[in-house]
Amino acid sequence: MMRLFRKKRVLLLLFVGLLILLFARSEWMGRWMYPIQYIDDIKASSLNYEVDPYLVAAIIRAESNFETGRESRKGALGIMQIMPDTADWIVSRANFTNVTLDDVHHRADVSIQMGTWYIKSLEKQFQDKRPLVIAAYNAGPGKVNRWLKEEVWDGELDTVNHIPYGETRRYVQKVIYYYNKYKELYPVL
Repeated sequence: MMRLFRKKRVLLLLFVGLLILLFARSEWMGRWMYPIQYIDDIKASSLNYEVDPYLVAAIIRAESNFETGRESRKGALGIMQIMPDTADWIVSRANFTNVTLDDVHHRADVSIQMGTWYIKSLEKQFQDKRPLVIAAYNAGPGKVNRWLKEEVWDGELDTVNHIPYGETRRYVQKVIYYYNKYKELYPVL
């Protein structure tokens, strides 16, 4: 009797496991777990600045999970978590007019536009090498240039474990993960 009960329990667990696997693999479940908000703003800014929209979405997901009004412990603002000094630099370099830090903090469209412009400037600086761009978005281009100059990290994804900052190392891995997930779930963005 006990043996029959164990067999039924094992079969039930296998059945439930199979259902979970099938459920987790479904496209709608994936889109539910990995939504993209502000798609129109992401598309517009990505097209305008010639930046991969999946990269923009992945950075937003890693930075704020698409929540406007966020402020980090270090003072980064908005859904793209732009530091105030960086926002001021972007405003002056990109000739944004009538943009305030409050706009960066609370308006998704402004944060996305400025963040996408900044990603494009990092792509130019780091010759479109994605791991370097992502690391620079997190740690700053000065630190990434120092790591390259001192041969601490070569900028390759397979050597990301050489990044001396654990936060940046995990950030690069997380953004790449979200990037790949979004490409898989949203074939047209």
